[in-house]
Amino acid sequence: MRKAKIERKTGETNVNLEINLDGKGRYAVKTGIPFFDHMLGLMSRHGLFDLRVKAAGDIDVDFHHLVEDVGICLGKAVAKALGKKEGIRRFGFSLLPMDDALANVAVDISGRGMLVFNSAEKKRVKAAFDLELAEEFFNAFARSAGITLHINLLYGKNLHHMIEAVFKAAGRAVRDAVALDKKIKGVPSTKGIL
Repeated sequence: MRKAKIERKTGETNVNLEINLDGKGRYAVKTGIPFFDHMLGLMSRHGLFDLRVKAAGDIDVDFHHLVEDVGICLGKAVAKALGKKEGIRRFGFSLLPMDDALANVAVDISGRGMLVFNSAEKKRVKAAFDLELAEEFFNAFARSAGITLHINLLYGKNLHHMIEAVFKAAGRAVRDAVALDKKIKGVPSTKGIL
């Protein structure tokens, strides 16, 4: 089974995270930010990876530090669980509706961590959790996992639905990219390395 545990303790946060890429979408998430817990649970459920997160931080100051550090830990856990990346599909894509919102997410497990995040809407806040904070999470996740991640929030009216569409689509795209394919021998790259 492709599993990993990551711990990160700084002067601002303390994060313990476990992942099983071959799970069933079970999750137990406690960050002290209920909306973020809900989004991580959705990502796990739709990504079909098991996720445990226990995190604390200076959320009385701002959510940024904790959200970013959870992203770092999730990215490192995915990279560690993937190991040599042999036999994986490498690429994943999801176009996902959530009521009035539509998001598409594309993933390349490339070994080159970067995020492209496109959304016309960035200003509205939902329970102190907005699209800018979601972007920070996914940026930390992509860089730490060594994946190329393209997130395009195409449209939406309800900010909750918009953020939820992004997290669900990201879970499904990652699920496809990390999936094992018996037809793929070794690392899926002409370079022989990712």
